[in-house]
Amino acid sequence: MTRYWPTLLMVLVLAGLGGYLYLVEFPAKQREEKRESELKHILPFSETAITGLSITTAQGLIEFRQAERGKWSIVAPLQTDADNLEVMTLIRALVTGTVTRTVEDQATTLAPFGLEQPVTTLTITAGTQQETISIGDSGPLSNTLYVLRASDRHVLLTSLAPKDFINKSLMTFRRKELLRFVQNDVERVRLTYPTTEIVIYNMTNDKPRPSWKIRYPIEAEADQNEVRSLMFRLEDLKALGIIDPGPERDAVAKTLTTLKVKVTLHTAAGDQSVRLYQPDSQSGEAIAETTPDAPLYRINPALIKDLTKELFNLQDKRLLGLDYTDIAMLSVKTREHQYVLINQTGEWVLEDQTSEKVSQEAADLFVSRVANLPAEERVMKQSAPLAPYGLLSPVAEFVATGKDGKTSGKLTLGNQAGNLRYATGQRLQGVFQVRPDLLTQIPSKTELLAKPHGTPGTGH
Repeated sequence: MTRYWPTLLMVLVLAGLGGYLYLVEFPAKQREEKRESELKHILPFSETAITGLSITTAQGLIEFRQAERGKWSIVAPLQTDADNLEVMTLIRALVTGTVTRTVEDQATTLAPFGLEQPVTTLTITAGTQQETISIGDSGPLSNTLYVLRASDRHVLLTSLAPKDFINKSLMTFRRKELLRFVQNDVERVRLTYPTTEIVIYNMTNDKPRPSWKIRYPIEAEADQNEVRSLMFRLEDLKALGIIDPGPERDAVAKTLTTLKVKVTLHTAAGDQSVRLYQPDSQSGEAIAETTPDAPLYRINPALIKDLTKELFNLQDKRLLGLDYTDIAMLSVKTREHQYVLINQTGEWVLEDQTSEKVSQEAADLFVSRVANLPAEERVMKQSAPLAPYGLLSPVAEFVATGKDGKTSGKLTLGNQAGNLRYATGQRLQGVFQVRPDLLTQIPSKTELLAKPHGTPGTGH
């Protein structure tokens, strides 16, 4: 038994050492690492703990209050909505900013660091805790700032970037979006012009992607990309300047006599609307109004053009008039080709060669190109004599029959003018111009029946 004592003693020593490391050294090291980490941070609390914020610049004091998580209001020098993104960007920069080094433990001389008269002073509140940070000059490296922390009077060189804290004004932090909405929550959009109006409905509520249809002044499919572009423009409708209620607003309001467009968004939560004016066409200045008692907003004049859309722009401009998936038969007639493609239980065949195998990939691509060819320009709104456009004896004619057996799609191509070709279609009334590429993409019968390279019998 005595011969095992050295081994047992070694085990006890190792166990005691392990216990000491686990209970004493490791916790001490963790505390030290935590303390060092805390010393590197400018603020002693996290982003989610922050409940209040104030900023003082040469222009004065701005105070913010968080009404609910992530939603901020300005409470001084006036009460209004804040730009949440700007406020959160500022807070995030503060809480993620780190101390590069402590320049002075107890600051006595502040002028060399631009802290005698700081460009910006921020007071951050987190419940019962509060910290004040003064922003001074840029440090020796780009994207660094000297900071005075009030709680310990330390002058710190920090990783804070000047762009996040310099030249911030009341306008920076005011809400600038004129409309706040989620596209899929919009049930319909009403565009009201001086002489007409267009109403577009979202036909797929509660689905990931809206699908739009024009309901007035005509019932028609909408150009999905064009309407989505319109909605993105409305999301981007932001104020470049704000004219608060008072004498200046009253004076500007008197000049708003001719409405360019009124946009109304209808949602289950309520309606939002904005009126756009361009009182002085010489200067091009554009003004937006949401409600009679709200401020007026100066906006980018280019948005007036983007939001004053003709019905044609918003319509589905695919001329054939039948969706690709609904085509049961497509008749093709050009000066070089004449044949009929038939969709038999999901597979394309040639009408006069039904036993021959058609390249499904080639047929699918071609039929989709015919079905999706859009009008680029409108030449005539109403039907006109077709001969001057080469449409009386067209260079190409496509006739589509739906799965119900009815002829419901037609597309004709005429003369070329410049980089476009004249065309008419079933979906839209009038004469239009389209891109001419389709003429070079019409496969011959031989090409439709060609076997893919690498298949048996091709010799490859």
